[in-house]
Amino acid sequence: MRKILTVLMIAAIATTVAAQGNRSKWGQEMLEAKHKMIIETVGLTPTQQEQFMPVYEEMEREIYQTNRDARTLAAEVEKKKSPTDSEYAQAAEAISRAKVREGEIEAKYFAKFSKMLSKRQLFLLKQAETKFTRTMLQGRKK
Repeated sequence: MRKILTVLMIAAIATTVAAQGNRSKWGQEMLEAKHKMIIETVGLTPTQQEQFMPVYEEMEREIYQTNRDARTLAAEVEKKKSPTDSEYAQAAEAISRAKVREGEIEAKYFAKFSKMLSKRQLFLLKQAETKFTRTMLQGRKK
């Protein structure tokens, strides 16, 4: 459970940064690092960057909102002195649904990305996202 929450937290941080209009310096740097990794790993041309990055950020905002809603419900249950089984069940279900919804969002945007990127670039995009998350988690362990 702790690992899942850590991964959700890292994903939330990355997408929070993308969703915020007024970014902190650290948040801006993190977002820029993620985008730089994606641009370099995927090999986006300047034209592709102009088309792709706004759509990618839109996807990140949708995923962030989905996860934020689930985290909010879980936090409310966690704050209660004696949550009921029903409240625990609702929070657990919300977290599970968020993962499903995240997959649905990614599938929707994959179709959009397919119109902008080559098959190889689509593959490299997933590799870059995984690499970024792994790098963030390794940095957290230090």
